[in-house]
Amino acid sequence: MQYNFSIMKEAYLYSKLKNNKVRCDLCNHRCIIDKGEKGICCVRENRNGVLYSLVYRKLISENIDPIEKKPLFHFQPGSDSLSIATVGCNFKCFFCQNYQISQMPSDNGNIEGRDISPEEIVDHAIENNCSSISYTYTEPTIYFEYAYDTAKIAREKGLKNIFITNGFMTRDCIEMIGPYLDAANIDLKSFSEDTYRDKIGGRLKPVLDNIKTMHKKKIWIEITTLIIPDFNDSSIELEKIADFLSSVDRNIPWHISAYYPQYKSDLPATGARQIEIAIDIGRKAGLGYVYGGNIFSGNYENTYCPDCNQLLIERRGFSISENNIRDGKCSSCGSRIHGEF
Repeated sequence: MQYNFSIMKEAYLYSKLKNNKVRCDLCNHRCIIDKGEKGICCVRENRNGVLYSLVYRKLISENIDPIEKKPLFHFQPGSDSLSIATVGCNFKCFFCQNYQISQMPSDNGNIEGRDISPEEIVDHAIENNCSSISYTYTEPTIYFEYAYDTAKIAREKGLKNIFITNGFMTRDCIEMIGPYLDAANIDLKSFSEDTYRDKIGGRLKPVLDNIKTMHKKKIWIEITTLIIPDFNDSSIELEKIADFLSSVDRNIPWHISAYYPQYKSDLPATGARQIEIAIDIGRKAGLGYVYGGNIFSGNYENTYCPDCNQLLIERRGFSISENNIRDGKCSSCGSRIHGEF
């Protein structure tokens, strides 16, 4: 496929090596890329010893979403977020829910998208009364230059910036985006190194390290785990995830999401009982905010005060029907409710 070289962007985080090779330093694959080749994500190419992004100003998706859809339940609830993405991903999840765009470059060799500048993205957010921009649908790390340039302008215009991410970026990447990143929902797909290596195409430890790093940097984080039967739904593995999150901060919201077969997966859909078991595990581990998502029964998405159990936010789908948080506190007992309200 031919690319418009005029809008290709030189990478922000890479190292030049001998013999016109480069090392990409955006994610923890740290791909060493020969001249004329691409990294694992298939959207970063070495041209004569210079690493370029092939997706800069190539917007594949742009939508106005309720912030709850990210999901973020403790960050500006009830607001709208402009959600954007390019094609590509640095993971190869066989169960990917957005595989049509995330795996497009690797499966089909295509890089598609509209030429939209960072300035135009910010303008679209403001024109549509969005409080934030969410870099989502695919992995924002692989279109980092586009996201970073947009985030800087968004911050200047008073908008918040949100990453919906697999958490596999490098520490250098976090350090660079950190001053402009307000919140992140991080996918914690499993608590098994073998699963990450063999089924996802990554590693667990960098994800865990980055959860700790973002938390220390005061970036508001929420965690999502897609529960897949016979893959990551054992009580032992769920207990490990819950215990880890509790050890970082018991006030980190944990979203436990039901899976439906997608992409290359023929595993059965997640049942309501599996979500209930995972929620119980999270609460027993001491987590104050545990949610069940993508399931059409129960009231698993409501927010309750972890101290007095008062119903604070009642959700119906992605809409809020009741909000009893006042100045960041429970209206009943006055306890602080963690997040940005």
